[in-house]
Amino acid sequence: MGGWARGSRAVLRGIALLSGRAFHAPAGAPAGAMAAGARWTSRGMFGGGAHCRRGFAATAPAAADDDDSDENNVRNFAIIAHVDHGKTTLLDTLMRQANQDVSTERLMDNRDLERERGITISSKYTSFDYKGTTFNAVDTPGHADFGGEVERVLDMVDGCLLLVDCIEGPMAQTKFVLGKALRKGLRPIVVLNKVDRPAVTERGCAEVESKLFDLFAAMGACDEQLDFAVVYASARAGVCSDDLAAARELCRLRESTGGAGDMSALLDALRERTPPPPGSRADPFRLLVSMIEHDPFVGRLVTGRVASGEVKVGDRVKALTAAAAAGGGDGAVSGTPGAAKETGRVTKLFTSRGGVRHPLDVAAAGDIVSVAGLSGATVTDTVCDLAVTEPLPATPIDPPTLRMTFGVNDSSLGGREGKSLTGRQIWDRLVAEAETNVALRVLQCADGGGDRFEVQGRGELHLGVLIETMRREKFELSISPPAVLFRHCETTGRRLEPIEELTCEVEETHSGGVIEAVVQRKGEMTDMAIGAGEGGRTRMTFTCPSRGLIGFRQVFINETRGTGTLTRAFHGYEPHRGPTDRVRKGAIVSVATGVTTSYALGQLEARGTLFVGPKTEVYEGMIIGEHSREETIEVNPCKEKKLTNMRASGAEEQVRLTPPRLMSLEEAIGYVQADELIEVTPTAIRLRKAELNSSMRKSNARKAAKSAD
Repeated sequence: MGGWARGSRAVLRGIALLSGRAFHAPAGAPAGAMAAGARWTSRGMFGGGAHCRRGFAATAPAAADDDDSDENNVRNFAIIAHVDHGKTTLLDTLMRQANQDVSTERLMDNRDLERERGITISSKYTSFDYKGTTFNAVDTPGHADFGGEVERVLDMVDGCLLLVDCIEGPMAQTKFVLGKALRKGLRPIVVLNKVDRPAVTERGCAEVESKLFDLFAAMGACDEQLDFAVVYASARAGVCSDDLAAARELCRLRESTGGAGDMSALLDALRERTPPPPGSRADPFRLLVSMIEHDPFVGRLVTGRVASGEVKVGDRVKALTAAAAAGGGDGAVSGTPGAAKETGRVTKLFTSRGGVRHPLDVAAAGDIVSVAGLSGATVTDTVCDLAVTEPLPATPIDPPTLRMTFGVNDSSLGGREGKSLTGRQIWDRLVAEAETNVALRVLQCADGGGDRFEVQGRGELHLGVLIETMRREKFELSISPPAVLFRHCETTGRRLEPIEELTCEVEETHSGGVIEAVVQRKGEMTDMAIGAGEGGRTRMTFTCPSRGLIGFRQVFINETRGTGTLTRAFHGYEPHRGPTDRVRKGAIVSVATGVTTSYALGQLEARGTLFVGPKTEVYEGMIIGEHSREETIEVNPCKEKKLTNMRASGAEEQVRLTPPRLMSLEEAIGYVQADELIEVTPTAIRLRKAELNSSMRKSNARKAAKSAD
């Protein structure tokens, strides 16, 4: 462990635990274990070890003597955080601290879906200057479904900020991105955010830091990565410090006086601990493409970090296909490695400042820029000088785990609400999406006749965002239920399936129902801690097949009455765990086409839960509700009351209907079964049978039963 053995570190932590005193590393101690001035203190027994506190005195010396060289005045870093831990707010605050104009609030969440859902979907970057140093900040999605964004953008940075809620601690999605950053050798700076909350205590922060240390060690962090700096911050208040008490005092002063914030401690730590980018301006120009963008005026833009050399507007460059993937992944690299894809001239160079593109005349090694002038270069390609023959190595992208079939909407109501209806339009849109979204695969279905396409992605959320985006672009689609993509072990030949880590925080009274629901889906509990969650809630951790978690979120909400929190992260591939128990009841299917009536729906309410209300257009084969039993029933929701001249007691009673259950897109994706489809239009989401005709469905069922025998 560098110059200090791991045993020495354990001894120091044990001594500090017993005495409660601070210890300083001996003079000359290597930075890999504990640099000169590091302090080890104990505030109690947390997570099997003492609390390790590192001030900025514990940081290693600056990566290089601060000589005024322009090559050393660039710092590229990524921000890693769990959903709702304050990542976007922190970046806005850092840019304001650097006197950078911010074009809008929540700058990095600039898509409508990102703002509505409160999550980061696509990676973005922005630049700002502070004390003569240019910082290029790269935002990373926190959800494992968008891991394809994470894998490629980490190639552009040399350091990272790990943003953690000082009460919740590291969560599942934090671990996913952090693991990839540690494997790339990045040295994180830990930011404990939201220290202005009343429930924050020194003891609680100590527990979180101890958990982080243990997490780093469990992930195989090297000696330098274990020696992480800790900053206490409140991104909302715009203050930070390397001391918790000082940070809380700054929050109090900011709230009482309304003065300006101060994030200089964090910016100084970034400058000191993040190494300058490698590469020299004297070498030939090379840039690894990490993102693809489109500009309405200049066309296609390829974005990445300049690995070496310089590039100016007007220079002639070429694009080389990616080097063969190594070290895992699926190796999804097409073409001969090193083959020239195209040659062109740089027409524009851009950087991003405050969410707005700024033109450049020249870009040098270390800069993150967007280049216009190439029409065929894509992610993982190398844009370089004409004299370069070797492409830069490309990080392999983890393969998809889920697939769905997109097709033309052929229902009775198809074509009434959307504008893009044909198979050709859907195919062109999917191909354009796959070009920029490297974790997405699009294939033609062999039996689809050009109207059905298989789309493979990283999870429900990944594909759900694509469907919602196309819906807002006036597309009409029919979507099949998601299906898991299995693998086979190369040595044993056993079938493997994707497994996810599920972390739940629930009230103790709801824990039994949640455990039962997960076990029905072949989940296995790995940890349970009563009172470990926020507000004394029970925190439970499971490993569960991805196929079992399809549609689980709504079940979880129902079991916890909306009070629980649920996070998921990809865990790995494991042997198939067998069939899951039946978790859905039968459907109520319409056999008539027309408009629903209150009279008919009133008679159907006792049979189950309805998805439609009165005066709603329905068609044959449309699913209008969920049956209270396991079998599917066919009904006529358009039946009208017979009019006669006879009067009877109770005949004129008014029908009072329960409001229908309206499904969101995510709920519908998790609800449908193998013989059903989701009809997606700009104004409605409907469920239907894949075969609309009742007689044909019965005939197909008899044939399937006969072939099974």
